[in-house]
Parts: sequence; structure tokens; C-alpha cells
Amino acid sequence: MTIRGFKSFASATTFEFEPGVTAVVGPNGSGKSNVVDALAWVMGEQGAKTLRGGKMEDVIFAGTAGRPPLGRAHVALTIDNSDGALPIDFSEVTISRTLFRTGGSEYAINGDGCRLLDIQELLSDSGLGREMHVIVGQGQLDRILHATPEDRRGFIEEASGILKHRRRKERTVRKLDAMQGNLQRLADLTGEIRRQLGPLGRQAQVARRAQTIQADVRDARARLLADDVVRLRDSLEQDRADQSALTARRAEVERGLETARREQAEAEHAAAIATPRLNAARDLWYRLSSGRERLRSLAKVADERRRLLGTSEPVPSGRDPERLERQAEEAREELAVLAEALEMRAEALESASEGRAEAEEAAAAEDRRHTARLRDSADRREGLARLAGSVGAARSRVEAAEGEIGRLRASLTAASERRRAAEREFTALETQVAGVEDGEEGLDAEYEEAAAAQESAEAGLVAIEESRRDAETARRSLEARLDALRAGLRGRDGSGAVLASNDGVLGPVPSLVKVEPGFESAVAAALGAVAEGLAMDGPEAAHRALARLRDDEAGQAALLVAGAPEPRQLSSVRHALPEGAHWLDALVRADARVRSAVVRLLSGAVVAADSAQGQALLAKHPDLTVVTRGGDVLTSASVRGGSAAAPSTLELQAQVEEAESELAAAQAAHERAGFELAGARERVRAATERADAALAALHESDARFAAVAERLAALGAQLRGATAEDDRLRASLEAAQEHLETEQEALATAAERFEAAEEADAEGEA
Repeated sequence: MTIRGFKSFASATTFEFEPGVTAVVGPNGSGKSNVVDALAWVMGEQGAKTLRGGKMEDVIFAGTAGRPPLGRAHVALTIDNSDGALPIDFSEVTISRTLFRTGGSEYAINGDGCRLLDIQELLSDSGLGREMHVIVGQGQLDRILHATPEDRRGFIEEASGILKHRRRKERTVRKLDAMQGNLQRLADLTGEIRRQLGPLGRQAQVARRAQTIQADVRDARARLLADDVVRLRDSLEQDRADQSALTARRAEVERGLETARREQAEAEHAAAIATPRLNAARDLWYRLSSGRERLRSLAKVADERRRLLGTSEPVPSGRDPERLERQAEEAREELAVLAEALEMRAEALESASEGRAEAEEAAAAEDRRHTARLRDSADRREGLARLAGSVGAARSRVEAAEGEIGRLRASLTAASERRRAAEREFTALETQVAGVEDGEEGLDAEYEEAAAAQESAEAGLVAIEESRRDAETARRSLEARLDALRAGLRGRDGSGAVLASNDGVLGPVPSLVKVEPGFESAVAAALGAVAEGLAMDGPEAAHRALARLRDDEAGQAALLVAGAPEPRQLSSVRHALPEGAHWLDALVRADARVRSAVVRLLSGAVVAADSAQGQALLAKHPDLTVVTRGGDVLTSASVRGGSAAAPSTLELQAQVEEAESELAAAQAAHERAGFELAGARERVRAATERADAALAALHESDARFAAVAERLAALGAQLRGATAEDDRLRASLEAAQEHLETEQEALATAAERFEAAEEADAEGEA
């Protein structure tokens, strides 16, 4: 296995695992567990907690004070496949996994890229893999021992290789379920499509007909437009011809108008000359008519008188005939005068009537000429009015075009201002989006950090809870063991009765004698029954205790008597002992009250490493008592030993003390685990609050970002609309300016024509 950049392995490191057992040893923190983590990681482990990390990027070498961090972690595992254990046609199979700090990962088999699933199935077919129990960690055996039947079934299935087939079956079932769901959705879609085929077919037919009709409409519109173009061209040619004819007619009318003006002036002059004569003739005619009426009256009077004169009736009396004759003569004379005057008046009347008729005929002719001149003048004025109307209409069109240009310019200014405002707001929102994105990155980093801290705290909490459970289990086990050991110490032979009397009892010998660890059996064998007995404060107390045991028939008891005299040395100088042998009294620490008694009992006793060494010592020093560590006692005259039915009291006491020490340590560990558990729970709570706060802030930032992005999209559409409106208004303004120029040219032309017509009319009137 080759490791590079994985955890503490910064440089490339290769481990060769030969047949047999390979042990990796080293002090704490040297990276032993990292080797196992690398093996699990290359076989497809996906849990960061399993690899003792907060997130998967933690497996990449993080750097030291003298070495920068690396950007990737790479582990390659080469397996000897000469026996064909792996289902692949290679004698050597190299599985590699690479993780980049950017988050990407690569898997390869013999250098060819592959999927994680390919590696897992390749290894699972041979009983390897991250879930095949080829790696047994701390506490895993305990989990197996305390597992439920269902869990044990899972372990057995994994070990037997059934699990991979079960999981393949589950994947296949999931794929079949997904395929069934897809088929159901496909059937639904097919039914829906079939249901919609009829209406869609009709709609398609209608659409095709609409396209045909639209094509016909376009063709008809094109033909109509072509006809309109031809008609407008003909109309334009006709207008041009009419304009030429109108120009010629205008010149002719202007010439006729000039002639009519001259004739009108002559007629007016003649009328001015003939008017006095006409008035005189009219006065004469009125006078003659009056005279004729008077003559008629006189004639009637004369006729009446003549009738009266010629009548046969007698004249009334009272009248003078001569007077009457005179009157008649006068009447005849007057009548003659009147007749002559009447004739003269009649002639004058006839002459005046003839003059009047001539004058009336001349006046009528002059009236006709004047009317014709007035009609011509009215036609000219009407033409001038039409030209003035054309000029006014052209001026109105020019003013309307100027107003339209002003409106378009104002609209263009407003649209440009809206576009600039939208651009400013769009730029500001882009800056805000950039700020939100920067803040989003910070919030992402903060959330990832908080989530990693939460995950790490939860992992620590799980580890501490597991440690606390282990400490609780160890504490309970030690308590049970201690209770059993203490029960074994109580009530051996008659010691219980002596201890109950409490008469001169110093205590159990094991409680007053401490032995170096490992030599308990040897010291117990050397002390014999005293090792399990009681210590008394003197010979009298010991004898009273024995008497009480005999009286009560409570059994026997071995008693250690305090105050025994110091033993004499067997020789002035102790024998030099070989390596592995020790004087027993040097291995014992006893209470001061019983020390001399213990030393006396152990005087001359030597502990040997084994029976052979003991026999050699006895052969050299027959006066010694040799005890082996296993509890065999050898002297020159006897040998005692073998297998003890039960541990000695000293051994039990040592075990009790050891169990008490371990129990105290376990209780301390349990309490520490409790404190650490409380702290870990607090850290988990704080990390959870931080993660929740970071997630809430991230969600809030996402909401702000979505709102800003939505506003940005709306502003983008508004900006595009404002730009399009700006372009449209500019195009409309250019078209309006061109139209204004055309109308101004038309106005100038109409004004010139009107001025020319006015000048011609003025000349005609003159």
C-alpha cells in the first residue's frame, strides 16, 4: 500500500505486507491508526466519522510549521491476485483513490478510471471491502457480543458474502420499482397524449388551414398593394398632367381675368357716363307720364263737357248760355293746346322710351359683362381661397409634425432618463449581487465550519458516550468482582468467629502485610495457614482465641502473634543469590506490630524463579527454604505444592486491593466521562445553535439573493424595454423629422403658389 498526502503521510510511503502477520508498532500519535484508516479509505469508506474526521477533506495533509499543506490525498492498494481471489484477469490488482481539496475524487483499477461501485463490488466478491469486517476496531467486538439477533444476522450475512447479493437485489428491486414508476408515468403520458391527439389533430388542421389562409391573405395583400402602387403611379401621372393643364389653365384664366378687369373698368366708366342720361330720361318719362295722365283727365273733362253741351236736354235755368259758350270755347282752345301738348309729350315720350330701351339694353349688356367679370373674380378668389387653404393645411401639418417631433423628443428624453435610471439601478443591483455573493461565500464557509464543528462535536459526544458506557460497564464489572473477592475473604475457617469476637484482634493478616506484585503466591506458601489467618496483639490473646474456638467448636484458625522476637541470622552474611532469586522478607512490607513475626516466619526463605533454580539452591544451601513463584515450597526434607484449589487469602487481598484501585480509577474515569459528556453535550448544543443560526442566515441570504436576482431580472427586462423604446423613439423622431422636412417643402411650394396667385389677382383687379 502506497500512501501520499493522506493525514500524517505527507511524503510517499509504501507498506509491503508479506505473508503472515504484520504488526505496526509505535508511540502514541505516530500514525498507526492512519495506516488502518488509509486501508479502509482506499476500499471505499465514505464516513468521515469512521475515519476520525469531521469532513472528508480532513484526510488531506493539513501542513505543519515547516511544510505547506497538500492539495490532494492519494492511496494505492496493490493486491496479489495470483490465486484468482479477485474476479479480474490480472495477477496484480492496484486499487487507487484520490481526493482533491476542491472536493473532487477519482477512483481507478490498474490505472483505469472507474466508479466507487465497481471497487466495492470487486472487493465484495472476494470477501473484502469496507463492510466485510476485515478491519476490526476498538469496541467492535463488544458491539458484536451485545448485538441483537437481527444485527448478528447482518454480521453473518456480511461474513458469508450474502449481504452483497442482498444489496444487489435491493438495488435491482429499487431499479425495477423506479422502472415500474417510469412505465406507469409513460402509460399516463401515452394515455394523455392519445386523449389529446384528436383535439391536437383538429388544431393542427386548423393551423394548416390558417397558414394557407394567411398565405392567401399575404398574396392578396401583395396583389392589392401592387394594384395600389400601379393606381397610385397612374394617379401620380394624372396629377402631374392635371397639374400641367391647371398651370396652362391658370395662365389662361389670369389672361382672361386681366381682360375682364379691363372690360369691367370700361363698363364701369360707360355706366358712370350713362347714368346721368338714364336718370334724366327717367325723370322725363315720369313727367311725361304725369302730363299724359293730366291730359287724359282733361280729355275726360272735355268729353264730359262736350257731351253735356251736345245733349238735347234743356239747360237748367240760372245759367248764361253765352258764358257757357265761352267756357266751351275756352275748353276747346284748352283742349287744342292740351292736344298739341299731348302730341308733343307723346313724341317726347316715345323718344324717351326709345332712349330708355337703348339705355336699358346697354345697361343689361353692361350688367352681363360685369356679372361675368364678377364671376371670374369670384373664381379667382375661390382659387386663392383654395390655395390659402392648402397653405393653411400645409402649415397645420408642419405644426403638427413639429408638435409630434417635440412630443417624440420629450418621450425620447423621458425614455433615455428611464433607461439611464434603469442602468444605474441595474449597476447598483449588480454591485449588491456581488456583495451578496461575497457574503454568501462567507456564510457558506461559516455554515460549513459550524456544520463541521457540529459534526465533530456530535462525533465527540458519541465517542464520549461510548467511553462513558465502557467506563460504566467496567465499573460495574469491577464492583461485582470486588464484591466477589470480599465475599471470598469473609468467613474462611474459624477466622470469622475470632474476628467477630474482636478480642485482641489486630486484623486479617492480608490487611497488615503488603507483598510486591507477582510474589503473592510465594509469600502465601511460605507463611502457610498464617497467610489466611488473623493477627493477634500477643500470645495471651492468641490462646484465648484458640480456647474460644474449641469451646464454640467454630473450627480452626491460624493466628499471627505480634511482638515475636527478632530472628537470629542464619549466618553472619546472607548467601549471594543467583539472578531471579530473592529473599522473601525483602519482598514484604508488614505493619510494625507484626513485622518481627512476619520476618521470623520468612527468615531463611528464598523465592526462586522455578523449581530447577530452587533445587540448585537447596543443593548448595540445604538450610534454606525455597519457594517458587507458583507456590511450591522446597526444603531439604520436604516438598509441598501443586495446584491450589482456590487462591490464597494474600492473593485475594492483593486482588481486592487491585480491584479497589481499578474501581477507583474506573469511578474517576466514569465521573470524568460524565463531566466530558456534559461538556460535549453543551458543545453539541452550542455547535447546533451556531449551525442553525448559520443555516438561518444562509437561508435569509438566499432569500435576499433571490429577491435581488428577481429584481435584477426585472430591471434587465425593463432596461431592454427602455433601450428598445429609446431606439423606437429615435427611429420615429428621424421619420418625423423627414416628414417635417417634406411638409415644410410642401408648405414653401404652396406659399409660393399662393403669393403668385395673390400677385396675379392684384394685377387683375388693378
